[in-house]
Amino acid sequence: MGDIAKDLTAGTVGGIANLVVGHPFDTIKVKLQSQPTPPPGQPPKFAGAIDAVKQTIAAEGPGGLYKGMGAPLATVAAFNAVLFTVRGQMETLLRSEPGVALTINQQVIAGAGAGVAVSFLACPTELIKCRLQAQSALGTAAPAAAAAAAAPAGGPAATATVTATAAAVKYGGPMDVARHVLRSEGGVRGLFKGLVPTMAREVPGNAVMFGVYEATKQYMAGGQDTSELGRGSLILAGGIAGAAFWSSVYPTDVVKSVLQVDDFKNPKYSGSIDAFKKILAADGVKGLYKGFGPAMARSVPANGACFLAYEVTKSLL
Repeated sequence: MGDIAKDLTAGTVGGIANLVVGHPFDTIKVKLQSQPTPPPGQPPKFAGAIDAVKQTIAAEGPGGLYKGMGAPLATVAAFNAVLFTVRGQMETLLRSEPGVALTINQQVIAGAGAGVAVSFLACPTELIKCRLQAQSALGTAAPAAAAAAAAPAGGPAATATVTATAAAVKYGGPMDVARHVLRSEGGVRGLFKGLVPTMAREVPGNAVMFGVYEATKQYMAGGQDTSELGRGSLILAGGIAGAAFWSSVYPTDVVKSVLQVDDFKNPKYSGSIDAFKKILAADGVKGLYKGFGPAMARSVPANGACFLAYEVTKSLL
């Protein structure tokens, strides 16, 4: 089997492992990122990550934590094929001679190149995923607060809240989101809403992730030959690399998420810079780190599973 086919196959297996382990954490992250800033004196819809988990399970059942997984699962083969294949081809171009291990700096460059390519798949996929994950938080926060404030004690507030909750289910699934965007939000261009912050996340994020992954492996191996590392070491290196990814680029992910779930007809943000400024003005620096806890909690096991699955699968081919 050729190197490209190996990267394609191993990357697909790694991506599935990442998705299955990490998606519930990602759902909570997006819900926290996209919930509107509450009116003065009103509490936010979710008090924190644990509260978001409890409310999601109470309202949607355990399956609510996996909402939106259909879009990335359907494209995981293409996504990881691009990520690992481009990285593999970049390694071939950067390698001084066949069989020679790349330096850490060369791994950083290879990761950045892979990040450029994968951004064009990540953007529409994540737009669909974020719309599905965030619709309940966006649909109920403001209407429910307004209903509670306007209704007399014992009056129709509960009915209004239930109505708002029902109205929140705007999309029936990934294909429904895609059809809506193509029909009502500018066609194909609408699916690439948030491409700039997606690239601002994927390019430096993957550069850091692959650089840290290789550096951690070499540190544990005591040199550039990492072929004898055990599975536990690969999981640890992958987990550290994933944490490094999110630590380095998290605010760009927040900007991406709020742009992708923003209302098309009455947008709150005119672009990435405007979203960045308004988040800072409304919530301060902490607003750029909404959902950071679930993202970091996800990154270690999900990326550990991804890199382990990738390495083991490639070694078996």
